[in-house]
Amino acid sequence: MDIFEKIAKHMGPIGQHHKWSHGYFSFPKLEGEIAPHMMFRGKEHLVWSLNNYLGLANHPEVRKADEAGAAEFGMAYPMGARMMSGNSKYHEQLEQELAAFVGKPDAFLLNYGYQGMVSIIDSLVDRNDVIVYDGESHACIIDGLRLHMGKRFVYKHNDIESARKQLERATRLVEVSGGGILVITEGVFGMSGAQGKLKELIALKSEFNFRLLIDDAHGFGTMGPTGAGTHEAQNCIDGVDVYFGTFAKSMAGIGAFVASTEELTNYFRYNMRSQTFAKALPMPMVIGLLKRLELVKNSPELRDRLWDIATALQKGLRERGFDLGVTDTMVTPVFLKGELLEATSLTMDLRENYGIFCSIVVYPVIPKGLIELRLIPTAAHTLEDVQRTLDAFSEVSDKLKAGYYKENQITMM
Repeated sequence: MDIFEKIAKHMGPIGQHHKWSHGYFSFPKLEGEIAPHMMFRGKEHLVWSLNNYLGLANHPEVRKADEAGAAEFGMAYPMGARMMSGNSKYHEQLEQELAAFVGKPDAFLLNYGYQGMVSIIDSLVDRNDVIVYDGESHACIIDGLRLHMGKRFVYKHNDIESARKQLERATRLVEVSGGGILVITEGVFGMSGAQGKLKELIALKSEFNFRLLIDDAHGFGTMGPTGAGTHEAQNCIDGVDVYFGTFAKSMAGIGAFVASTEELTNYFRYNMRSQTFAKALPMPMVIGLLKRLELVKNSPELRDRLWDIATALQKGLRERGFDLGVTDTMVTPVFLKGELLEATSLTMDLRENYGIFCSIVVYPVIPKGLIELRLIPTAAHTLEDVQRTLDAFSEVSDKLKAGYYKENQITMM
């Protein structure tokens, strides 16, 4: 039985390995867009690790909306879960606008992205269903899978032939169990910057009976002609059965949403335990998110700026011989050869002596002997920031190749 058909039948009428450094970052008090510069232990740093793709974090219209929401409602409202006393016309308005933007009939707000994805998976499947998922799925997907009492099969990252083989295995099982198959992938993989092969997976529906759920945390607001997401960028909106997006990345906010058919979205409203038994998203954030969504839809220059910075950064890095892997999005991974201690010293050197902060990724997330420095460009960065970073990366790369970080452990100043 198809997963969605089964849900309709049962729902009834309700339809890093190094220690944390001591110190903290603080933002300078700036008007307009928030600059990607922060103070750390009294020194200014250029930061490439901000969830602020479109530079909305300190946009004056966003600040005004956030302040107006807080002034009118305070931080306590609404004082209850959505099913009880926590609903409002603003929550419903945001859901309607989100659904229309991503090309789905309905949407449901979620308090947090990570928690939301875990709960989506938990509510969608039971022990008779089989999940087929990409091998590089985000941790929130993996944790959702851990709640699944049925079978789950992993396919090699973005490998359609591997996905086909796992779908064959899943099909044999559900023919016996009477369950359904759920395929899960990401729109944009946050570590590699690769797009999920949505169109190729959707094409497999001609051979197998399954539903497709995508986690588009990095794609929502950044990908596609209007920013509606990776499914828009790949021109396959209708083939995605369940669309998940967060407010943390492009909208510099808190929360997430899931969009699908009216029937399934209504099912989520009454069956997602993380939402049924939790207080609703606070009113100031909902009011602020309405303004953020308005800017995402009506200010394409923000997305254009993001891509200008990302393109300049990636082009400059590649011209200097850096390995960026397979990224074809704004996520910019830089792969270097080195061991853990070299990785921590290099990162410390970048921060303490070059004033540049970025995320470091090491084993077991990536293979031993590799270091990944992940850069997240935003519309708030400048071409001067890009040039400063290119020069710094060239210098630390030369040090790494010369063995400098094996012999010299960089410490905090």
